[in-house]
Amino acid sequence: MTYCSFCGKEEADGDHAFCRQRLSMIDPPRYCSECARRMVVQVTPDGWAARCSRHGEITSRP
Repeated sequence: MTYCSFCGKEEADGDHAFCRQRLSMIDPPRYCSECARRMVVQVTPDGWAARCSRHGEITSRP
């Protein structure tokens, strides 16, 4: 099961077009796509970093 990284709901549950748009252009992910836990997010001038307590960190930097 995967979850929406923007709203935290199941991907299969409803239309997430707005969420995908926000994630691709403006906002960092707020929820872990593996467990739907709220992530700790830090935004800097260079990008963002989001950390799930169970699944680790993802960043916008390569």
